[in-house]
Amino acid sequence: MKIDSVENAVTLPPTALSVGLKEWAVVCLALEQGQQAILLRKGGIYEAAGEFELEHREFVLLPTYLHQKAASVKPSWRSYIPTVPAEPDQILVKSWARVEQIFRVPNRPSLEALDDLYLWDKPLLDMRFAYRPNSPLYLILLQTFLLATPTAIVNHPAYAGCKSWVPLQADLDLRGSVPVLPPAKIQQLSQRLQNAFTS
Repeated sequence: MKIDSVENAVTLPPTALSVGLKEWAVVCLALEQGQQAILLRKGGIYEAAGEFELEHREFVLLPTYLHQKAASVKPSWRSYIPTVPAEPDQILVKSWARVEQIFRVPNRPSLEALDDLYLWDKPLLDMRFAYRPNSPLYLILLQTFLLATPTAIVNHPAYAGCKSWVPLQADLDLRGSVPVLPPAKIQQLSQRLQNAFTS
């Protein structure tokens, strides 16, 4: 079920952003390579006036390493997950993302039918569906943008901990960034997701 959309809105890209979303580095890589355009979330979404909304519509992608699990991604992606003792002192930021649509996932079979659209393997899906089982799972369709120049930022202590959203210590310049996928591809994905969750 599609519960939110900005597909008909004319949105000018921001020139800077001051909020980041922490996400596994391997997922950031897949988004940046155009091999994935979706995220799964249970937290960070709220309902206002009968509509579902994400806390932020545009955000910097902040890759994290410590909690990545090789068993949670498909075999072809496992070599991209290094064993690290801690998060790095600096974060190399290469991209930002804009929410295109949010879908409520009605059941597990409908998500598994989209297996070719994501890198996660069965243990990750088990975890997502088991966590707060009475809360709905959401699929977020993104357009990812590559920065004109990757930027290293200090991994500030305020970024640590079990949180998704972090306010950046300084705005990140987005000028010159380019979309990873063409609009036609985003529209194609949107239609497929709509069909998968309403059939």
